[in-house]
Amino acid sequence: MSIGGQLLLVWLFAAMAQTGAWLHQRHARNAGIVDVIWAGGVGSAAMLLAVLGRGALWPRLLLALFGGLWGLRLALHLWRRVSREAEDGRYASLRALWGDDQRKWFAFFQFQALLIALFAVPFLSAANAAREPSAPWLVTAAAVWLLAVVGETMADRQLARFRSNASNKGRVCQVGLWRYSRHPNYFFEWLHWFTYVALAGGAALSWLGPIVMYVFLRWLSGIPFTEAQALRTRGDAYRAYQRTTPILIPWFPRNRR
Repeated sequence: MSIGGQLLLVWLFAAMAQTGAWLHQRHARNAGIVDVIWAGGVGSAAMLLAVLGRGALWPRLLLALFGGLWGLRLALHLWRRVSREAEDGRYASLRALWGDDQRKWFAFFQFQALLIALFAVPFLSAANAAREPSAPWLVTAAAVWLLAVVGETMADRQLARFRSNASNKGRVCQVGLWRYSRHPNYFFEWLHWFTYVALAGGAALSWLGPIVMYVFLRWLSGIPFTEAQALRTRGDAYRAYQRTTPILIPWFPRNRR
């Protein structure tokens, strides 16, 4: 199958999965399921392209392993949150704006299907590389993946533990990794995409992953919506957090002024 055919197949599966998620949203009135399907869809795309790819064996095996496990962990984490909590504030705001206009919700879910295909593009480099990357590239891929997954898991658990304490309601989480970055979970999610740059031996197309993910997290869908929601719910406490703590890349907090 051609590279274009592989990507088309990823999009078709993603579109069907997000259609099912849209139907679930109509019943549950919780659009957070879109994130669950996105994470699972990207992980599944890595495994599918590893099977369909025509490249060297080791990059394809590691692509399936790393991409699949990353997607599974994130999808399960998001599902636990979606199934137990009220609709995320970002989607609640959209619901207040769109109401029950299911045409807009359907378009939103299908846009996420397109994003699954977009984020599958870096996988194509690893799955179809004619030559196997050298051992240092493969070791780098494994090290980056392990650091990213462990870091994101730690950040998610620290935030979940903080939020589970009723006495912290309305307060800003500044424990553990959250002391050094306002969005350490996003930082490690972004870092994870360098795994596939290494698996592809630095091929140009593989850089699309970290570049596009950074743009989306920093300016489009991740941080702007999350910060706006935090300001609505935590006000001055979050503004003080903004003044002292780096927005994404972890670093030592600044002194309060």
